[in-house]
Amino acid sequence: MKTLLQRTLTGILFVAVIVTSICVHPLLFAGVFSIIAGFLIHEFYNLSKFQSAAWQRYLGIAGGAYLFFSSCLFAGHYIGIEIFFPYIIILLILLIAGLFLRNSNPVTQWGLIFFAQIYCAGLLSLLSFIPYMQSTAYKPLPVLMIFVFIWLNDTCAYLIGTWKGKHRLFKRISPLKSWEGFGGGLVVVMIASLVFSHFFKDMAWYYWLAFAVITVVSATWGDLIESLLKRTYSVKDAGNILPGHGGLLDRFDSAILASPVVYIFFELIIRN
Repeated sequence: MKTLLQRTLTGILFVAVIVTSICVHPLLFAGVFSIIAGFLIHEFYNLSKFQSAAWQRYLGIAGGAYLFFSSCLFAGHYIGIEIFFPYIIILLILLIAGLFLRNSNPVTQWGLIFFAQIYCAGLLSLLSFIPYMQSTAYKPLPVLMIFVFIWLNDTCAYLIGTWKGKHRLFKRISPLKSWEGFGGGLVVVMIASLVFSHFFKDMAWYYWLAFAVITVVSATWGDLIESLLKRTYSVKDAGNILPGHGGLLDRFDSAILASPVVYIFFELIIRN
């Protein structure tokens, strides 16, 4: 009972922070999600048992946070392309450092460093461009809907999968996920998207439907990718910052992959 209460309270607080940061102001969104990007890299370093000099580790974390924040400033037209120059310098320092640090396998070190930047910060940073896809003004609804679709899908897929799940979706990586759960979650999110299209008419109903489908499919892939990471390193959770829920990487695995896919959808379909 105590664990359930702890999990519920943590979940409510987590949702409140995410929704507030997205909806209140673009700079609050930039600040909160930059911190999250840094924590994602920190958790990945712990997950992968990344061995490095302390300054190298902190620089990688700071670099990921800076990438998200600078992406928000650039997307919001606060500043030009030069905002990314410090990030490029950070990457160069991390690369050149391999020449001087006496590591038995510098290629593996470089691989972990740059994979963390791409996976934890780079893909998620595309989320910062989505609020400006339909207007030069900040419109948080599409970003908020990504998380609403993900949360709704996770909940319904779990409930339906527990109830009727018999056929494993990807047994080698995630033995508990089922095709029944995936399909049930997808259908519920599709229905929800049609309801949202009735109230928010910036997009036609069929675009809302497509938005829901690509979010659920890419979010499921994102979940499976993180499951493969954890299985590779033989851990149950990526961290413990969220009592009862694991780490931030466990909660953002779906959004990490959904962000670039939804960005491409808005860039190629909605904007044009």
